[in-house]
Amino acid sequence: MSRTGVVNLPLHGGHPPKWLFTRMVDLSGAITEVIVEEYGQKEFLHRISNPYWFQAFSCVLGFDWHSSGTTTTTLGALKHSLDSEKHGIYLSGGKGGKSRKTPAGIKRAGEIFGFKDSKIEEMVNASKLTAKIDNSCIQDSYTLYQHNFFVTEKGDWAVVQQGLNAENKYARRYHWMSDGFDEFLEDPHSGISCDMKNNKALNMADKESKEAQKISVDLINDNPAHLRQFFKRKDNQMLLTDFTMPKHHPVLDSDLSDKEYEVLRAAWEIQPENYEELILLQGIGPKKIRALALISDLVYGEPASWEDPVKYSFTHGGKDGFPYPVDREVYDNSINTIKEAVEEAKIKKDEKLKAIKRLEDFLN
Repeated sequence: MSRTGVVNLPLHGGHPPKWLFTRMVDLSGAITEVIVEEYGQKEFLHRISNPYWFQAFSCVLGFDWHSSGTTTTTLGALKHSLDSEKHGIYLSGGKGGKSRKTPAGIKRAGEIFGFKDSKIEEMVNASKLTAKIDNSCIQDSYTLYQHNFFVTEKGDWAVVQQGLNAENKYARRYHWMSDGFDEFLEDPHSGISCDMKNNKALNMADKESKEAQKISVDLINDNPAHLRQFFKRKDNQMLLTDFTMPKHHPVLDSDLSDKEYEVLRAAWEIQPENYEELILLQGIGPKKIRALALISDLVYGEPASWEDPVKYSFTHGGKDGFPYPVDREVYDNSINTIKEAVEEAKIKKDEKLKAIKRLEDFLN
């Protein structure tokens, strides 16, 4: 069952004090140990990929419930506390430059857990795809700045990553679970958390975009040189194709530079077999994905989805049932699991009481 939720994530800067972060590391490790022993490693990943649980977990550790920093700090604490031998879980990636080291981290996990090369390659590909989808295929005005990949000794994985909207200073968190979807490009998320819902956002990972995906691949494999006729030139320079265009022809009010067309030409030479292969090619970013989607709609009558994948928020919906009701059973189960884990965790009594108090404050 897909678990989807939204929380308010205004951007908060700075770092938690050392004394607090040290306690966050200890508490996150203690809670993880209880959950893994009681429910198993896979269930821990299911909970991490559940926005309700993740938000309450962050609150218990001691961070502001509504801050974007819950993602960075909570995952930072987990990266310190997770022990591949004790928990059977490895966390790679991180914020900024650390996110680019995720493939190396996955390979390291593969060595520790004894995965076959094919399994390691599969997970590295999953890491790249989840990042590319949330940064380029879903064009919701949030740019990824951190990527975190969890993997268990049995080969299950989860992704938690976050993007920033530079204009409104809000963050959006994306959750993935390896067994939570059938295809990477067909409504794959277990949750996307953000307070802001866009009126329109290109979503090439929506099942409604399947035909647009196929046409995008066909447009590339049929030589992208003919795509120039669908764009206006910023410098009003006339092209040879301008003289051969039909009288009635849709034209996009934008342009792709010669350098960008070279990227499309390089993709044509490779001849990608499907949309996953296409979007993973070097240089295929948001602008080119958007251009191909627009041509699919304007020329071939196959529109992509423009529905923002965020479903609802605590402050702008949810609690009053609009536009999507809160799943109370899932929410309550998440809270109860954390509370039980805190109570059973091997930490000092006063730390337990403080953690439970923070959870109660979050609920109220």
